Amino acid sequence: MLDPTSGQQLERFEYAAPKMGTEFRIVFYAPDREAANAAADSAWARADSLEALFSDYRPESELNKISDAPAESWTRVSPDVLRILRLSMQYSAATGGAFDVTIGPLSRLWRHAIRRNTLPDSADVSAAKESVSYRNIVLAAHRSEVALRLDGMRLDLGGIAKGYTADAVIDVLASFGLRYALVDAGGDLAVGDAPPGEPGWRIAVTETGEAGNPNQVIRTIANCGVATSGDRYRNVEHNGIRYSHLIDPRTGWGVAHSETVTVIAPTATQADALASAYSVLGVDSRYEPPGGVEVLFARSSSGKP
Repeated sequence: MLDPTSGQQLERFEYAAPKMGTEFRIVFYAPDREAANAAADSAWARADSLEALFSDYRPESELNKISDAPAESWTRVSPDVLRILRLSMQYSAATGGAFDVTIGPLSRLWRHAIRRNTLPDSADVSAAKESVSYRNIVLAAHRSEVALRLDGMRLDLGGIAKGYTADAVIDVLASFGLRYALVDAGGDLAVGDAPPGEPGWRIAVTETGEAGNPNQVIRTIANCGVATSGDRYRNVEHNGIRYSHLIDPRTGWGVAHSETVTVIAPTATQADALASAYSVLGVDSRYEPPGGVEVLFARSSSGKP
């Protein structure tokens, strides 16, 4: 395939590897296998470095160091941790707290409950919710330090880390001159320039059709991020209500409506965070998405939660 810009012959390469508890896939066009392998190695190294910083499963991660520190004490962090927390706080403010990375106490509670196929105790939910509020994160950007105001607070980047990592990987590929690229971080997409000779990358998204049922359509995209959020795989049913693993930080309870949300945004970071937020807010949200962001809702065909 000929690059219309440089006149160089390009080949399509694809790589996959387990990252962040899911499979990451990268697709790009490069002049030869040697160049492709070098770029892929650097891309995976970048993803691994971010996972080591962001994971709430690794005791030594920077994220857990912040959470484990005493209240109101400072923890020095890397530029990536500082940036992802700053962005998270912006998305929290823009969605009225529907997205909140201080949700750690609640996410731990709900993970345990879903594994046991039961609901958490309401008293435990109320207690955990007391420690949840993005307003209690304090950033000292000039010192690259972070503090949490309350004891018991825990950070959880599960609603934004894969999108952020996808963006970081697409940047690595671009640094090798590989602009025609797509990164799939377990369903969160970061997309570069359209493949040579094509109008864009073709992806399938689900939205509510005219009859009110889910309808899969093909979209052609370039230079953006895409994320989908919903309760298809992780949920618990109680008294006929299905509670999602997606938690409303404002109430402490799993989301009980049935929409799947796809967000197309300028970056995968923004798409990931807003897909989480609009899954909580639902189709009737009063929060309008920012300019350049498209939010697609799809209800279950039965309409049953």
